[in-house]
Amino acid sequence: MIGNIIVFRFKEKTEQKSINQFCKKFYGQNTSSHGGKYQYRRHGLLDNIPHIKLIGGVIIVTKDSAEKVIDFLREYNSEYYIRDVILLGEDEVVLSKFRPI
Repeated sequence: MIGNIIVFRFKEKTEQKSINQFCKKFYGQNTSSHGGKYQYRRHGLLDNIPHIKLIGGVIIVTKDSAEKVIDFLREYNSEYYIRDVILLGEDEVVLSKFRPI
């Protein structure tokens, strides 16, 4: 099976506020209030897309999900690179077992 590896980063003079906002909307965020009494998750784009996060700024997605990720990266003017990759058996298992939140 063929997938896509997407590598992205922010341009040099991107404000930290924009980077934080991107991370919340892209990866999602676990949040708590009242001193940890209430905990919940703010959902991000990747909560609904089968993916494998390798390291910061590097993810593997299925070919049909890649366009959603690229559109999101364009909104934040991120530099990105995308390449086709042959998925290993274990990658296919992880991506096929993914369940959206």
